[in-house]
Amino acid sequence: MLEGRQRHDWSIASSCLSVVANLHRDPKRTRSFKPSDFDPFAHQARQRPVTVPVSVLKDVFIDGRLPPVSKEDHG
Repeated sequence: MLEGRQRHDWSIASSCLSVVANLHRDPKRTRSFKPSDFDPFAHQARQRPVTVPVSVLKDVFIDGRLPPVSKEDHG
């Protein structure tokens, strides 16, 4: 129930923040802001899960080695 209240409060706050940011932006230099740009819960939904082969699980949990990080993981 607490998370639902936080999501509701952030949806209201992010809408207000996007209005204020759009009032003060230079339309020739920047795009318009959306409420989701300011909502931390909206960014959580955008993240996609990382898929790895099962061999990585063996390396991490049995052998104690971390897999190398590729550049596309940080995209």
